[in-house]
Parts: sequence; C-alpha cells; structure tokens
Amino acid sequence: MIIRKTPEQVDQMATAGDILVRTLKVLKSKARPGVTTLELDQAAEKFIRSQGAVPSFKGYRGFPGSICVSPNSMVVHGIPDAYECKRGDVLSIDVGVTKDGWVADAAVTVPIGPISTDAKRLLEVTKDSLFAGVEQMVPGNHLGDVSAAIQRHVESKGLSVIRTLVGHGIGREMHEEPQVPNFGEPGRGPELEEGTVLAIEPMVNAGGPLVRMGDDGWSVFSEDGSLAAHFEFTVAVTPDGPRVLTPWHESD
Repeated sequence: MIIRKTPEQVDQMATAGDILVRTLKVLKSKARPGVTTLELDQAAEKFIRSQGAVPSFKGYRGFPGSICVSPNSMVVHGIPDAYECKRGDVLSIDVGVTKDGWVADAAVTVPIGPISTDAKRLLEVTKDSLFAGVEQMVPGNHLGDVSAAIQRHVESKGLSVIRTLVGHGIGREMHEEPQVPNFGEPGRGPELEEGTVLAIEPMVNAGGPLVRMGDDGWSVFSEDGSLAAHFEFTVAVTPDGPRVLTPWHESD
C-alpha cells in the first residue's frame, strides 16, 4: 500500500531534505584526492547530528556507515573505509537523513579531480535521466511513466540501466511501497496521486546492465567492471507538479 503524505508531512520531509542537501554540499567540498571514504562518513555524521537529525543509514539492517560511498565500478551501498579517493575517480555519495521521524534520501556521483570524457558523459546522462523521471511526477500519471522516462533517456545514449536495483517509496520509513524500477512501460503501474513521495534513483553502468554483490554483503558492482553512476532525489507529487524535497541541484 502506498502511504500518501499530507502537505504538512511533505513539508516535514523537506526539512530533513534541507539538512541532507547541506550535508551533500559539505561532502562535495571535501571529496578530493587523498581523502578517505571513512573521513567523508565521519564528516557527514558530525554535520547531520549537529542539525538535530540522525543519519538514516547508520545501523539500518546492520549497515555500519552513516552514508554509502561507492567509487568507480561500485554502484551502491559502499561501506566507508580506508579507501583513498584518487584523481580520475567517480564517487557516488548516498545520504539519508531522519528529522523528527521523517526521512529524506538522495545521492550524487561526483568527479575526483579531472575525469575522462566517458566518465563525464556517464554522470551527465545519469543525472539527466533523473530529471526526466522527475518530470513525470504529476497527478494522473503512472509509476511506469517515471520508469520509462529514465530508461528511454539512458538507453538512447547507449548506456545501461541496472534492472535489479530500484528506487522506493519513502516517509516515516526509509523504504516504503512502491518499488520504483528504472525501466518500464508508460501508463503502467500505480497512479501517481497527490501526496505520493518517492525516492527516484537511476543507477547506470557505462557497460552492460548486470551487477554482482561484493564480498562484504553490501556493496554492489558492475559485473563487467565498467564505471557506474547513481543520482537520487526524494520527490513529492503535488497539485502544482513534482516537488523535489532534496534539491541538491540548486546548491551546485
């Protein structure tokens, strides 16, 4: 069952989202060669708690970090550790913030110093596919319209949507119904009604669409070792169209 939110509840999620956006701004400023992913994690937790919020991922289903940090061919769910960022890396940073019982979730993939032309293109296409999906978040559309828009944009650029990883509903819980695939058919799936809030998160490989699990039981990698990117917003359906509750693009 999709749990629709009142306008007041959406505002509360936006408050968590504001803290999340400012957390990502801190992390993007620190993500440079020589910095470890654990140092990024510690900076995120310190900032989130300083805002009277908590990192949603910490302890979630046993996850040890406050954020997920995934370099290069690691798609998602990277555990922060001693890995040192290197020039030419692409680093996916996924953050969850809980404030007064409401959760916001968002992710960006950032370059570490200069990156290759192909890597730039991967980031640009993945980000643009997220915006394409968000545009479909209007009353009367269907979940399949969001999924299809993402798939259409990614595949038109010759890249691969990962089909075994999905976005999700979000609210008082990190993961609520429905699942939000990054592929699908327009007009299919649940109707998008006012108060529906989704975490939309295209995950894209530069190579093929298949992935494999890492030995730690958390991290997910592109099976062929190609670079991966991940961008995510928390988005609400409103009478006036989509409302992005984690507008990190406005602080870029």
